[in-house]
Amino acid sequence: MNRLGNWFGGLTTPLKILLIISLALLPIGGVGAWMTKRNFDAANRTIADASIDQARDGADAIERLIGRNVLSMKVAGAAALAGNGPAPCDDVRRYLALAPAFGSEFSVEDATGNRICAVGDAGAAQVEPLAAPGDIRIWLDPAGNGLYVRAGLVGGSATIHLSSDELVHALTDGRPDIRLAALQSGDQMLTLVDLPSTGKRVDASFPIASRRLTAKVAVDRPLISPIDRLVIFLPILMWAAAAIVSWWMIQRMIIRPLRDLQRSVSAYDPAQGGEIVLPATVGPTAEISELGTAFQRAVDRIEGAEREARDALEGQRRLVREVHHRVKNNLQVVASLLSIHGRTAVDPEAKAAYAAIGRRVDALSVVHRNHYAELEENRGIALRPLLTELSAGLRASAPVEARAMPFELEVDNASTTQDVAVAAAFLVTEIVEFAMLREPHSPVRIAVRRAGDLTATLAIESAVLRPDTDDDDDQSRVQFERVVEGLSRQLRSPLDRRLGRYAVTLPIFPDR
Repeated sequence: MNRLGNWFGGLTTPLKILLIISLALLPIGGVGAWMTKRNFDAANRTIADASIDQARDGADAIERLIGRNVLSMKVAGAAALAGNGPAPCDDVRRYLALAPAFGSEFSVEDATGNRICAVGDAGAAQVEPLAAPGDIRIWLDPAGNGLYVRAGLVGGSATIHLSSDELVHALTDGRPDIRLAALQSGDQMLTLVDLPSTGKRVDASFPIASRRLTAKVAVDRPLISPIDRLVIFLPILMWAAAAIVSWWMIQRMIIRPLRDLQRSVSAYDPAQGGEIVLPATVGPTAEISELGTAFQRAVDRIEGAEREARDALEGQRRLVREVHHRVKNNLQVVASLLSIHGRTAVDPEAKAAYAAIGRRVDALSVVHRNHYAELEENRGIALRPLLTELSAGLRASAPVEARAMPFELEVDNASTTQDVAVAAAFLVTEIVEFAMLREPHSPVRIAVRRAGDLTATLAIESAVLRPDTDDDDDQSRVQFERVVEGLSRQLRSPLDRRLGRYAVTLPIFPDR
C-alpha cells in the first residue's frame, strides 16, 4: 500500500484526475455493459429457439405432406380395389385430382402385388414388400429423387412417390432460413436442401412419420451485426468518453490556467526590479481569475513592504555611519587634545603618559575609521589597511629615540569584526609601545597569516618580548604582561608566548 501510495503521489495532477474519474465511472460502465450483454444473450437464445422452431416446422411440414398423401391414397386405393369399372385408374385420378398436394406418381396393387393401375414411376418400387392392411411402409428412392410411401389396404395396397421437389416445396414454404435438410432412413440419406450458410447455423434432428424417418434440418441464425456489437460496448465507450471529456475539461479549465499562473509567478524575480506579469486570461473559471488577482495584490503588498524595509535599512545605515563618523571625529579630537597637552607638559612622565594615552585613542580611532569603511562595503574590517594605518600612527607618535624603529608588515587579505579589530589593535599598540620604550632600535615585525577559512594568526616579533623573564621588581613589565594577557582573553585565544614572538588566533570572515 505504501508503494502504491508513493507511486500515485508521484503522478501529475492530470493523470491523477484521469485515474480517479476512470475508477469512479468504471463500475457504471461495467454494469451497463454487463446488462447489455445479458440482454443480447437472451435475444440470441430467443433467436436460436426461433431457429429450432423453424426447423421443427419444416420437419412437421414434410410429415404433414406424407400424412395427407397416405390418407388420400387409402381412400383412392380402396375405391380402385372395390370398383368394377373397366378403367379403375381413371376413377383414382379423378378422385386424387381433388386432393390437395398429392403426389403425381402413384400405383395401386392387389393382394398378390399385381398392379391394377400406375401413373409415373411409382410402380417401379415393386421390389419392396407389400404392406399388410393398415400398415404403412416408407423408404427412400434409391435414385435419390424422393421417397416412396405404401399404405396397406384390404385386398391390396397403394403406393405414392413424393419427389424431392415436392418435399423441398413443403419444407421451405415460408422458411427462407433453412440451409440444410435431409431425410434419413436407416443407412440411407436423402439430401433435399444444401445451401451455403450466411450466419451461425443451428442443427436439429426430428423423428417423423411415426419414427420411420429422421428429418435433419439446419437453419441459419442471424449473427450479431456491427451495430449490435456497438450497442453492447456502448456503455464502455460512454465510460471512456466521459473520463476523457472530464479530464479534458479539468485540464482546460483548471490545470492549464494554474500552470500559466505558476509560470508567471516563478518567472517573477524581485531582485531584478521587475513587476509580476500575469497571463492576460487565466481560464474561464472565475475562481482562478480571482486567484490571479489575489497574487497580484499579494505581490504589490510584498513589494511595498520590501521598499519600506529597504528605506528603513538605508536610514539605519546612514544613522550608524553618522554615529561611527562622529565617534571617529571625537576620538581624533581627543587624540589631538592629548597631543597638544603632551607637547606643553613640562614633566617627562606626564609627556609619556599623554603620549601613551594618545596612542591608544588613536588606535581606537583607526578601528572606527576602518569600521566606517566596512559599513560602506559590508565585508568586515580589513586587517591589512587597519594594521598599515595603525603602524603609521604609532611611528608618528613614537618617542624621539624610537622614530627610526624599523617596521615590517606581512598581512594576508583577511577581514574580521569590529570587536576583534579593537582588541587586535590594542594588542599591537601595547606590544609596539613597550618595544619603543624598551628596545627603540630593534625592528618590529607584524604578520597575519591565514590558518584556515575562518581563522588567522596574528604574530608580533620583537627583541623586547621575553616571556621567561622572572623579574618581579619590574612593575612596567608585569603590567605589560597582564594587559596583553587580558587582550588575548578578550580575543578568546591563548597567547602564544615565545622568545621574541607573541601570537594569538583571530576569527576572520571566509574568503570570497
